[in-house]
Amino acid sequence: MTMMDDATQLKQQAAYRAVESIRSGMVVGLGFGSTAIWATRRIAELLKSGELRDIIGIPCARQTEVEARQLGIPIATLETHPVVDVTIDGADEVDPAFNLIKGGGGALLREKIVAQASKREIIIVDDSKIVPALGTRWAVPIEVIAFGHGSQQRFLESLGAKISIRQNQNGDIFRTDQDNLILDCQFGVITDPVALAEQLNGRAGIIEHGLFINLATDVIIASPNGIQHRRRNE
Repeated sequence: MTMMDDATQLKQQAAYRAVESIRSGMVVGLGFGSTAIWATRRIAELLKSGELRDIIGIPCARQTEVEARQLGIPIATLETHPVVDVTIDGADEVDPAFNLIKGGGGALLREKIVAQASKREIIIVDDSKIVPALGTRWAVPIEVIAFGHGSQQRFLESLGAKISIRQNQNGDIFRTDQDNLILDCQFGVITDPVALAEQLNGRAGIIEHGLFINLATDVIIASPNGIQHRRRNE
């Protein structure tokens, strides 16, 4: 058995704590990424043992759906189950107001659709993802259609962004599950993420962006000193 490194252990701990919020009979959003996958695996374990029953999973990415099906989690869509009881997902950055940067894995559009359909959005992170302001360490992923993407790049540069078009490891242009492009936009420290999100929302050709505003209800943070569970209303 391969020993997990410290960072992976923290991801697992945060995910397991989040899964404690799930009850039998729930519709559960299954997030995407190296942290959220631990929650999906834990849900599968609890279904197999009988500790959870009648769970319906709504995956946030094709890759999550494939793994969830392999693990035996029943899968549905928002067309058949439009209200999600709880979604467990990761984030690239979390600010003190529970605003997020997400999309490092490229699934930001589906992740946001599922988040907006969720009664409760539990974000699981290690303590390195907690920042005083969004943009401290991470670029904002912005999903654009291929047509006219150069005009979107110029628009984003006019807002102060330094931009790179996301590529796969082999150097090919990365394509999302919707066959769109991602522009990774370094804005630096974002003093007003709400205002920036509104500017991005109003631009044709921008399909979605990685600023998740007022969507997280809970943030579970794993650190070497233990687990913290923060709730928006506290």
